[in-house]
Amino acid sequence: MSDVAFHRILLKLSGEALMGSQGFGVDSEATRRIANEIHEVHESGVEIAIVVGGGNFIRGIAASASGFDRVVADHMGMLATVINGLALQDALEKCGSATRVVTAVEMREIAEPFIRRRVIRHLEKGRVVILAGGTGSPYFSTDTAAALRGMEVKADVILKATKVDGVYDRDPGTSSDAKMFSRISYLDVLSGGLAVMDTTAISLCMDNGLPIIVFNLKVFGNLKRVVAGEKVGSLIAR
Repeated sequence: MSDVAFHRILLKLSGEALMGSQGFGVDSEATRRIANEIHEVHESGVEIAIVVGGGNFIRGIAASASGFDRVVADHMGMLATVINGLALQDALEKCGSATRVVTAVEMREIAEPFIRRRVIRHLEKGRVVILAGGTGSPYFSTDTAAALRGMEVKADVILKATKVDGVYDRDPGTSSDAKMFSRISYLDVLSGGLAVMDTTAISLCMDNGLPIIVFNLKVFGNLKRVVAGEKVGSLIAR
C-alpha cells in the first residue's frame, strides 16, 4: 500500500468502455482488458468500488427524447447498467478478484441490494464492489450515482474513466487547439459548462470536497498510474 496515493477509490466507468469497437453491447475482449487493469490495482491493496453506466445499450434521456416516457426510459437504463455490472463481475472473477454486484433496484436473485454498511464491509474485506442500477431513481445519471456512492462509501477520490486525456476547455475531437487542464476547480467546470460530469454530480462533489480525476482509460496502465499518484489526466478540486 505504500506505493499508492489512494486507499479507497470510486471508479466511474461508462457503458461505452465495455463496448469496445463493436458499436453496441458488451465486447468480451474490451471488458477483459479493463478487468485486468482493475485487478492489478486491486492486487496492490486498493479498495475499489465501481459505478458503471449503461450507454452501450440505452441512455434514459436519449430514449425519452425518442418517445419513451422519461421514467420508463430511465428504468430501462438502470437495467442496462446491471447487465454491464454482471459482465464486469465475470471478467474480474476470471482475473482472480473477489467481487460483489450491488444494485439500487432490488433483484436478489442476481445481485445484492445496496446497503451502505454492507458495501463498506465488502470493501474492507478486499472485494471489488460493482454498483449498478444508478441511484435507483429516475432523472439521475450514473455520474450523479458515482458522486453519491463515492460519498456514501467514503472514497478518497472519484476516478472518471473517459476516452480523452482529461478535461479540456472545448471538445478536443473537433478543436485541434483545445487546451487540457491539469487542475481545474469545480466552479470553473460548472461556469464553463464543461462536459465532464453532469452539474448535479459536480455540485455534490464540490459541496462535500470529494476530488475527481478525469483520465483516459484507453491508454493502457493509466488507472495504475493515477492510483500511484502520477500526474495523469485532470484533477477537479477546490
